[in-house]
Amino acid sequence: MTTTLAVANQKGGVAKTTSVASIGAALAELGHSVLLVDLDPQACLTFSLGVDPEDLELSVHHVLTKGVEPGEVILETEDGVDLLPATIELARAEADLLTRTGREHVIKTAIEDLDVDYDWILLDCPPSLGVLTVAALTAATGVLVPLQCETLSHRGVGQLLDTVHDVRRFTNKKLEVWGVLPTLYDGRTTHARTVLETISETYDLEVVEPPIPKTIKFAEAPAAGRSILATSRSSKGAAAYREVAANLVTRSQRKPARPAKRAKKK
Repeated sequence: MTTTLAVANQKGGVAKTTSVASIGAALAELGHSVLLVDLDPQACLTFSLGVDPEDLELSVHHVLTKGVEPGEVILETEDGVDLLPATIELARAEADLLTRTGREHVIKTAIEDLDVDYDWILLDCPPSLGVLTVAALTAATGVLVPLQCETLSHRGVGQLLDTVHDVRRFTNKKLEVWGVLPTLYDGRTTHARTVLETISETYDLEVVEPPIPKTIKFAEAPAAGRSILATSRSSKGAAAYREVAANLVTRSQRKPARPAKRAKKK
């Protein structure tokens, strides 16, 4: 069965796209077939995997709003994963979908129309809690929350969990929160460790290990159009993502977990 994982956090700058590209490449190394879906109009995932969005005639925008078959848009990448790319046109999708009946199910429908059976589909959600993120959560088996270990990222998790609660109630009862993935992590700081402990205690979320260390190697990878697993194979960052991918494979084989708690109101 396909495992569809939405990688979401409405706060930008938390290494969400880096995590999608790196986990996808690590899963491919493990022998899994993987599709990455770029749902961010900034198209950072598309660019990071060596595809210039400005050169594309078709993108995920056409799949979601124009009825184009996903197979006509999907590209192969050098990292061993397939990509459903994005362009700036996706910025119009929110407005196009707002008045459409069943807009929450457009991504789920697109996935069901795939003519290839993937082991994993990773959805790179936009940095917002709008229509595209809700549609991604509706299509997903689980949601993974990349979290930069600072207080502002911490607060955003509560808002995301409220959205997950609503999605579970109305459009996807089987959606599970797989946990928080600590990114840009500096274990030498007390603040980073404290925020991580607070997240686990407040929301009863699992922490997906190991934490992803802060390193300049991540910034260098997109310029090469590859993930860090290709540009710096022996780095600590690459090793961490390989271990995370292996842990996610194990997680996918578990029985459903109890729902995460909603944010505590003050």
